[in-house]
Amino acid sequence: MATNGLTEKNDEKSLQAREETRSNEKYIKPSVNIIETEEGLTLTADIPGASRETLDVNVEKGIMTISAPVSWNMPGNAGYTEFELASYYRQFSIPESLDHEKASANLTNGVLKLWVPKAEAAKPRKIEIKVL
Repeated sequence: MATNGLTEKNDEKSLQAREETRSNEKYIKPSVNIIETEEGLTLTADIPGASRETLDVNVEKGIMTISAPVSWNMPGNAGYTEFELASYYRQFSIPESLDHEKASANLTNGVLKLWVPKAEAAKPRKIEIKVL
């Protein structure tokens, strides 16, 4: 039987040191729907367990970052668990045609809804034709 390249041990890779700038923390990539209209962009993300106080949405150098640390505050000891709770983290490149200064967001029942309007210069407009 041939060895599977995905599962066989690679001694060279195991000897490489981990980059010190990378975090060891686990992240969950939230599921996202993005809908674009002539007026702007609506992003909906599922982030159950995140709170409004710890949720961070920011834009820097054309990159939108959504991050939310999550803590499990259940009383008692877990007897059996099938899923692990971790912080949420996701990044998107956003076009400069969006006016992120006028963006708005709300968090309801673990669903983030973010609205980013298009800049006035990027909105389609009809050009009036004059008769001379």
